[in-house]
Amino acid sequence: MTEIAARAARFMELHRSGCFVLPNAWDAGSARILAGMGPVALATTSAGAAWALGRRDGGMSRAEALANAAAIIAEVGDLPVSADLEDGYGLDPEACAETVRAAAATGLVGCTIEDTTRDPAAPIHGFDAAVARVKAAAAAARALPHGFVLTARTENFLHGRPDLDDTIRRLTAFAEAGADCLYAPALPDMDAVRKVVAAVAPKPVNVLYIPRPGLLPLAEFAAAGVRRVSLGGGLARVAYSTLFDLGPELIAGEAPALPGIPSPQMNGAMRPLD
Repeated sequence: MTEIAARAARFMELHRSGCFVLPNAWDAGSARILAGMGPVALATTSAGAAWALGRRDGGMSRAEALANAAAIIAEVGDLPVSADLEDGYGLDPEACAETVRAAAATGLVGCTIEDTTRDPAAPIHGFDAAVARVKAAAAAARALPHGFVLTARTENFLHGRPDLDDTIRRLTAFAEAGADCLYAPALPDMDAVRKVVAAVAPKPVNVLYIPRPGLLPLAEFAAAGVRRVSLGGGLARVAYSTLFDLGPELIAGEAPALPGIPSPQMNGAMRPLD
């Protein structure tokens, strides 16, 4: 078995039972720090990666996203890595299929593709187009010489369309089209989570952890039948929050306490010098 096939097999096995946390790294350094904490797998975050380049979420090309993923894979040993590949970097189904093939060639063992259009006036693909895109991506994944976890994601609740019925309709159709895992970020409460899990069973469901009342510990997600809990850009936002909190005071000439960890600890988490 090749190295990537072994990583893919482990990642697929994680989705068969239980519930695991999938932390999202935004660059090689954050990936090394997270990998040192003992996760079973890692994911990328499109938002965090774009912010690291000084861009808004959605501002990266396929090539840039995959280069970021490759840099992360290079730093985390044999950990399986999945990538947030946004809308598949193209409107038509073949663009999504090509993104899956390119992701696997990069060393990724999974990816997420969503039903967004990058058009603010009509941010979500029509139902039939969204399903066709997932079907093409799934066919590309099944044609690979090793396993690959395709996560199909609907963005209704992130784009002002809090329609749970349509969300479930889309996720169910994505499952039937061949997606391995289903994901609807920002579901409003645990009742909605349970309805999604029931609708797409036995396919696994990913839930985005957002720290607010109603969406709480991992044990509660596990009890609801959720298989995977990801953090999206949450960790990147926390990391950048210190800049927003302390930067203005420092620039104004004040002297707030800097809560950062010591340099030796940071250096110890990074790749040793040659």
